[in-house]
This record gives sequence, C-alpha cells and structure tokens, in this order.
Amino acid sequence: MAIAPLLAATTAFIQRAPRMLIGAHWTEAGDGQTMPLRNPATGEQLCLVPRATVDDVDRAVLAARQAFDDSPWTRTRPRERQNLLWKLADLMQRDAELLAQLECLNNGKSAAVAQAMDVQLSIDFLRYMAGWATKIEGSSVEVSLPLMPDDQFHSFIRREAVGVVGAIVAWNFPLLLACWKLGPALATGCTLVLKPADETPLSALKLAELVQEAGYPDGVFNVVTGTGITAGSALTRNPLVDKLTFTGSTAVGKEIGKIAMDSMTRVTLELGGKSPTIVMADADLASAAAGLPARSSSTRARSAAPAPGCMCSASISTRW
Repeated sequence: MAIAPLLAATTAFIQRAPRMLIGAHWTEAGDGQTMPLRNPATGEQLCLVPRATVDDVDRAVLAARQAFDDSPWTRTRPRERQNLLWKLADLMQRDAELLAQLECLNNGKSAAVAQAMDVQLSIDFLRYMAGWATKIEGSSVEVSLPLMPDDQFHSFIRREAVGVVGAIVAWNFPLLLACWKLGPALATGCTLVLKPADETPLSALKLAELVQEAGYPDGVFNVVTGTGITAGSALTRNPLVDKLTFTGSTAVGKEIGKIAMDSMTRVTLELGGKSPTIVMADADLASAAAGLPARSSSTRARSAAPAPGCMCSASISTRW
C-alpha cells in the first residue's frame, strides 16, 4: 500500500523508534527487549518498540497511582479538565494527517478511512467529552426513615473520579479505541495506563506525546507497549488499578472478567460481536446489495460493524 508522500514528521517519528511513556519519562523496556512493528500491507518493518516487562507495567501503574493520589491533578476544577481536553483535541487536529499516516502504516487502513473515520472521530469524541467535564452533577436524596427526621439529616450523592484506569485496546481501531478510554478518564479526573494492541501501538505513542504537549501532569497518561500475555496480564492483575476497561476478543474478556471479579475491580468489557444486515420487504434491493460487500469486508471483518450474515423478509427471499 503506497502512502505518498509521507510527512517528514511521520518519517521522523518512526525512525526515532518511539518509546513507552511512564510518568515523566520516555523509556525502553527494563530488560531492553523490543518487538518489531510491520506494515501489514507490505510486510515491511517500520521500527522497533519496547516489549514491556511486568516491572515496567508496575512502574506505569505506580506513576498513575501517584499522579492520582499525590499530584494536583485530582484537584483540578472541571473547567480546567475541559480546557485541557479541548487543547488535546486541537493538537490532534493540527497533527491529523500525521496520525492518519501512522494508522495507515501500522494498521493497513486506507488514508481516506483513517483520516475521516479513525482520526476525526477521535478528535470529535474528545471534544464531546470535554463538555462532560462540567456537566457531571450529584444529587440530593430525601431521607425518610423513622429514626432519621428530615430536619436533622441530609443525604446527597457526589460523583468522584474512580482512580487509576487500566485500559487495553484492540488493533482494528487503535487511535479511536484509545480515545474512547482516554476521554472519559481525563474528563472525570482519573489517571490512565494504556496498553495498545501488540501490533498497532504507533498512534497511541503519538497520542502520548500530544498529551504531554497539552500540559497534563506527569503520570496522568502512561503508555506501555508489549504483549498481552505479559504486559496485558500484568495490568489486569495489578492491585493499584481501580478500574479495568478492555476492548477485544470474548475469550480474553472472559479471563479479564474473572480476574476483576476475584479482586472486586470495576470492569467494562467490549467484546467480540457482529451486526447482521437485515433487509426489509420495502427496501431498495439494489442499494442494499451494493453496500453489503464493503460492509462485510471492512477491517477484514474484524470489528462489530461488518455483517457476517444477512437476513431478509420471507416475502423477498427469492428476489434477494
């Protein structure tokens, strides 16, 4: 797949072999191990990235824990968190072409799809979440118990940041999935450790650079690259993580769910699913048929949107 011409900034980013962000530091793996990233369209090796150890993941979680417990981050006002997310979105808009090229090279998407869908939807989502930073409200509750007279007791609910979020994302929409995890965490004052998919971490590493440039405190956003077996497992099992969020296969999601249940860690799982096409009796059959091949093969049919099958009304089954 030809992507021409590459921006000088894209080439420079790849050639300097991006490292992990842990706290304030861009770092190699503790044992020096790396893993190659390849362009799936050509097989060409793009660069080497760190292959995180368990200790590396633990350091990243500790950095996020300290940023949540000890830094000014959790005391920032909602308006400050809103403005920071807007700034991050603006920086992504500035570097939209670079981010799209990284998705093309590392994920195999076409430039048009990466720019219009992955990158622009990521930017739009962060701007949307920026608005939520100032919209999170508590509520008061009427106390109506015999031993708790209304004039002596008052009950209310206050929503607070959950703490350290451990996020693991799939390879099919690397940047968009990262932003879906990042946006709510930053809007609410949480800190985050992101483990991108083994094959596609480049856009997440660039995102980490932009988070730093936007002015977020050290440790608020951390990125560790590596395998699911080592880095992903270490992240899900770390007791300093308050919330796990995972997008990926059902099999891995079940294992994460079991780990979360054993440790009573909050967990959100977005797992394998498909969206069949349903053709109704009054549909334009030519139009429906024309759109089905592209929808069925999108992202090699490895997302929730591609249709693995089609159902139609019995009255049009012979024509369909």
